[in-house]
Amino acid sequence: MSRKLIGALVAFGLSTSVAMAQEYPTKEIQGIIQWGAGGSTDTVMRSVTPHAEAALGGTVVMQNMTGAVGAIALNHVAGAKADGYTLLMGAENPLLYKVMGLGDKDYSEFTPINILARGTPILVANNDAPFDDYAGMMDYIAKNPGELRIGSTGPGGVPSVVTAMMNTVEGNLDVIAVPYDGDGPALTALQGGAIDVMPAVLGAAIESIRAGAMKPIAIFDVEQNPKLPEVPAVTSFNDGYSKYLPWGPFFGVFVPKGTADDVVAKLSAAYSEGAAHPDFVKLMDDRGFTMMGISGDDATAFLSKWQQGTAWLLQDAGLAKTSPEEFGIARP
Repeated sequence: MSRKLIGALVAFGLSTSVAMAQEYPTKEIQGIIQWGAGGSTDTVMRSVTPHAEAALGGTVVMQNMTGAVGAIALNHVAGAKADGYTLLMGAENPLLYKVMGLGDKDYSEFTPINILARGTPILVANNDAPFDDYAGMMDYIAKNPGELRIGSTGPGGVPSVVTAMMNTVEGNLDVIAVPYDGDGPALTALQGGAIDVMPAVLGAAIESIRAGAMKPIAIFDVEQNPKLPEVPAVTSFNDGYSKYLPWGPFFGVFVPKGTADDVVAKLSAAYSEGAAHPDFVKLMDDRGFTMMGISGDDATAFLSKWQQGTAWLLQDAGLAKTSPEEFGIARP
């Protein structure tokens, strides 16, 4: 084969690769949401993605894939081809899988496209619960051991971390944990009376609170939230929480490591533009989410800091299956 022919073939291959990268996406993109419909992650992803699609010039078909505290979705995407056509739309839980014994993968297997927003935890109760504030709830638990039903989304979920804080600050509480596939189903169960109390994300519960469908007990933060100014911060009942707060979940879009840099850049730009859309910003603000919109090194640094703080909180609360040290997670 002549050198001219070889050169022509190489040039053709390079030009084809460049053209393919420029054309991305050429088919539908699958967006795998870790949690069920109606929850915080679902709300954030289904709100931002239409705006990202407009910027990307493609279609993202979203699918809720629940189970194993989000690990089923994470493993599905981790095993997919790193070509930008399978996205993980996740929350904070994977950063705790290793210490909680839920799996050997976390976000170190992925490249963050965009950490979109973070949330504030809130404790809410069924309207018929025999207490109206945090102090009343603690008194009820003390007088009725083993009766309070508290919603859970499994080890490493927001409820488990909030419950870990409560057990650490208040002493081990004698309550019944009832598991659900996300805070959306759990909040529905709360309204129906299947559970009494639910540690949830403010953004997922706020509309039901405003509608009078459930009652707020306390904001898990060091100060009251301007979206619900009448709800006290949990630190006003027990300052011991100040050691662990502020803390909250986050929501982000990820692709498997090995995805081409230009595809990552195009997705990052699209979700950055989507996150800046006025409709999305307004929705996040109305529901009490805090906008982030970070990617690249900033996102990686945020993930590392969050993992350190929360993994060691669970270790100190006696809930971690394995010490964070075993995975090189330094104590903050």
